Order: sequence, then C-alpha cells, then structure tokens
Amino acid sequence: MTSSAVIVNPSKVLDLDERRREICDLLGEAGWPEPLWLTTTPEDPGCGMAVQAVEAGVDVAFVCGGDGTVMAVASVLAGTDVALALVPSGTGNLLATNLGITRDVRAAVEVAIHGDRRRIDVGIVDGADTSTGHPGTFTVMAGMGFDAEMLDATPDTAKRRFGWLAYVAAGARRLSRKRVLMRIRLDGGRWIRRRARGVLVANVGRLQGGIPLLPDARPDDGWLDVAVLTPRDLTDWIMLGWGVVMRRGGTRQLETFRARKVEVHTGQDQARELDGDVVAPARMLVARIAPAALTLCVPRTPAPLEPPESPAAPEAARVTRPRGA
Repeated sequence: MTSSAVIVNPSKVLDLDERRREICDLLGEAGWPEPLWLTTTPEDPGCGMAVQAVEAGVDVAFVCGGDGTVMAVASVLAGTDVALALVPSGTGNLLATNLGITRDVRAAVEVAIHGDRRRIDVGIVDGADTSTGHPGTFTVMAGMGFDAEMLDATPDTAKRRFGWLAYVAAGARRLSRKRVLMRIRLDGGRWIRRRARGVLVANVGRLQGGIPLLPDARPDDGWLDVAVLTPRDLTDWIMLGWGVVMRRGGTRQLETFRARKVEVHTGQDQARELDGDVVAPARMLVARIAPAALTLCVPRTPAPLEPPESPAAPEAARVTRPRGA
C-alpha cells in the first residue's frame, strides 16, 4: 500500500480545508491511506516538512505550492527513494509546466496514482546563502542579472492578481539598464567574456507563459543549458523576444551553451535567483548538475525516454551555440 505526505504552502492555497478534503478523497478512492499533512511556515519553506516525510517512511510526497516550495522539498528528497508529486498552486509552477502537469487538482493527483516515475536532474549552487533557509538547489533554473531583478521587483500582490503577466510589467521597467561585463566558464574550460544583461542556467527550457527560451533543455539529460542575454537597447530586446517566442532559432542577442558545471563572475554584485526565489546578490554564480538525483511523478508517456548523452571530456562537453550563427 502506497503511503504519502502532503506538504502545503498555505499562502498559495485559498481554502486549505477544501484542498485537504479533495486530496484525501482522491487518494482514498485509489486505496491509498490518509496522507501525513504538513504545512510550511514563513521560517521553513518546506525543508523541515520534507525531512519529516522522509523520516515517516512515505513513498510519495505531494507538494501544494509554487516553485519555491517545490525547490525546498526537492532539495531534501534528492538522493532518496521518496517520489515528489506536484500539485501546482503558485504563480510560476515552471517545473509542472515543463512536464505537462496542470493546475487541476484531480489531474495532478492522478499523475501520482497512475502516472510514471521519472528520475530528473537537480542543479546545485555552490556558496548559496543557506543562512536564510534557502537550500541552494534548483529544479528549474538559476539566474544572475535581469531575470533576478525582474523577480525581485514583482510584488506578491501583483503575482496573485495578474499571474505571470506581473513579471512582464516588472521586467519592462528594467530593459534600459546597462549591460555588465560577465566572465563565464563551462566545465573548467576557457573563460568567455561577454557584456550581458543576465545569465540563466536551466534544467528545463520554458519560462512563464510557456515561452521556449531553451527548447533543447531536458530535465533528465545530465546537462545544464545556459542562456546569455546580451541586448544593448530596446530594439535588441524586441528582436530577442520575437526570436524566442516565434522559435526562429534565436537572435544575436542570445547565446546558448551546455555544460555540467557553470561559473559566472562579474566585477560587481548582481541580483540572483534560484527557481524564482531571490537570494543574496553576489559577484558570482557557480552551478553544477546532480544527474538523476530526484524521483518525480510525471504523466504516463507512450514511449520510453531518450537516454542521456554519454559523458565527455570537459572541452568536448561544452556546446557553444550562438543563436542565429
């Protein structure tokens, strides 16, 4: 008999009692016992609750919350046999979006009951400020520069009211900021120097609104996909956005790379984020991949997953793909 826990972020769920009844009824219909019910707090976004779930010996941990809650729980479940099940309840829900898991509670729970189990990669950020309770991991993406500035400038009230469009408004007010010199190193290779507005290190490829920034990114391929944003002015931003949305193969304002370890250094502190949570600004962002670290409940697929690429030497592993080149 499958045992489970439900870790819920109360700030992301309108009616906690109704959500509890709905999930418990669905699990009961499937013959599952009543789940362990755990609620996050402002001081603990989900790490402590995930530890309780693991210690209780559950098979599946459901997460009702946004990307930040998912990230906190995933940081604990990584490396264990406990499967993570997503019940999207926040604004972004990028991991769920990239894996085809909807916000419908019944459909999300049925993914855990009747779907597949998939091992996915987890990103680890070295030197993250764990004193704030942030686990220093990501399942979706880490960013330095523009995207972190945009997230930091988006009020929670606007996110609740307008959803992902709130990020667009906040980002539009920051398009005119100057580029900064960034040094980027992939898998210990040579340093690449760019004047850029930001760098994204991604485990999946779609942003808010389903925008396919890195369409080749896969969460189970053992690689981090990297996007370097280099627009100089508003015209460049428009060209970049148009190329990405229309899938025109990109533009000269966006370079993409692939690596297992990514180092980004700047000469001054830059805003940073992990899975939509803003962390302390710093002059560097160092991320590495932990392959197949997390078991995730996903919709059943008719065909097996493609196997990851074989490991290669650091220089060969680097894939430099200037879009539009």
